[in-house]
Amino acid sequence: MGKLGVIIVAAGKGSRMGTAESKQYLQLGQKPILVHTLQLFQNIHEVDEIILVVGADDVSRCNGYVTSYALTKVTCVLAGGAERQDSVRRGLHFLQEGTQWVLVHDGVRPFVKKEHMFACLTKAQEMGAAVLAVPVKDTIKVVDAADHRIQSTPDRRSLWAIQTPQAFRLSLLREAHEKALEDKFMGTDDASLVERLGAAVHVVEGDYYNIKITTPEDLPWAEWILHNVRGEDHK
Repeated sequence: MGKLGVIIVAAGKGSRMGTAESKQYLQLGQKPILVHTLQLFQNIHEVDEIILVVGADDVSRCNGYVTSYALTKVTCVLAGGAERQDSVRRGLHFLQEGTQWVLVHDGVRPFVKKEHMFACLTKAQEMGAAVLAVPVKDTIKVVDAADHRIQSTPDRRSLWAIQTPQAFRLSLLREAHEKALEDKFMGTDDASLVERLGAAVHVVEGDYYNIKITTPEDLPWAEWILHNVRGEDHK
């Protein structure tokens, strides 16, 4: 099937967490959140390599994690760019020759289920691009940014909350990033760049445990998931 590379993006400052420490380095159980995420992909046989993209000030710390946690599939720890999109594009340049497929994943999503990851990858291998997502539970309103007046109520049945990993044929994602750079376009995620090319991106249903740990309220929930649902602490 060609080599499978994973780009894990963890260059954000995480200001919404309200802590001096960036969210990806906060402790979850006995380890930093980011280490849980890295170990998840380290332990997937089909993953050939992991490129980790972090803040410039955190490269040496993360190289230390690679050594101390025996993360042998991490071939490169890179300093990220100004935006997430820049960080992913940088990571794409460092994937090994012969890599045909790539997963892009958030460093603060340590609970993706392996079966869902494989389903997303399989769909990408069939169609070129796929993303994990879950149906939106709440009613969503489109609201005017200035006066907070409701403008419309989209049909919830058509709305999905997009997660990671997002899976792509490597050549397609590289083309999408180069086109976005050329056009000075900044997308909300990697899938949005591929969509701009006119390529189809398919949704694969994941689950609600694949949370992005972003705010203080997420931490107790993450601890519960770790001990009761996913992770090596779950017995």
